[in-house]
Amino acid sequence: MATVTASPERAVTLPHVHIRPAKGLLDLELSSLWHYRELIYILVWRDVTVRYKQTLLGITWAMFQPVATMLIFTAVFSVMGKIPSEGFPYPVFLYAGLLSWFYVSQALSRGGSSLVGEASLISKVYFPRLILPLAATIAPLVDLLLAFVAFIGLMAWFEVLPTWRILLLPLFAGLAAIVTLSGGLWISALYVKYRDVGHILPMFIQLWMFVSPVLYPVNKVPEAWRGLYAVNPVVSVIEGFRWALIPGFQVDFAIFLPSVGIVFVVLVGGLVYFRSMERTFADVI
Repeated sequence: MATVTASPERAVTLPHVHIRPAKGLLDLELSSLWHYRELIYILVWRDVTVRYKQTLLGITWAMFQPVATMLIFTAVFSVMGKIPSEGFPYPVFLYAGLLSWFYVSQALSRGGSSLVGEASLISKVYFPRLILPLAATIAPLVDLLLAFVAFIGLMAWFEVLPTWRILLLPLFAGLAAIVTLSGGLWISALYVKYRDVGHILPMFIQLWMFVSPVLYPVNKVPEAWRGLYAVNPVVSVIEGFRWALIPGFQVDFAIFLPSVGIVFVVLVGGLVYFRSMERTFADVI
């Protein structure tokens, strides 16, 4: 039987993808995120377009929700509850806190359910699973930007002019993204194995808002509790947003140290735990 041999001119070199197990707990393969950067963009764009597809108000929902919440909370906690706002208009004080809180709550909720929500994709195609909670953290930044536009209008209404500190707002937005990503890594990995996490997460987020300085200033917290209170990673995010957006707002930057320290400990721990559980996601989910 004759043997046909392809000539060197017609030989085709196909690309090879090597999939190997992790070498250890610290083998995080973060560089693979760059190789799959187009997938991150596609997932983020899909989440943004699907969220506002076939809606009556479209992207203005991102403005309507925080504005409506601000009006209701102002009536309840400022007009009737007489909660102080450190000498600033309470709607401006409140909205600056809601601006950061809505992003954190939405990103954490989406990131926590990102793996279970993409079960069919995970079970069929290989890609770094870290992409899913990362994309879920990035997508709500669009809502944050739109809500910020509404805040500019609120500042104009109360004749509050921003200062140079507003230029540092992206720094605190990045800190908020790190906070939500670190929490999303733990929650999403646990959600794959324990489905009751999906029931606990909304309640946890709701309770978390009331133990964070969204509705009230930090100085209303008793002095003896402020050290423990500062461990809450959202405290630095909310206070940072208010410091950057409200002229004359003062903040004790000492509360940032324990808060930021906890964030990076949780982030590193979340990356290690997520990576150790990643190999079982397709089987368990």
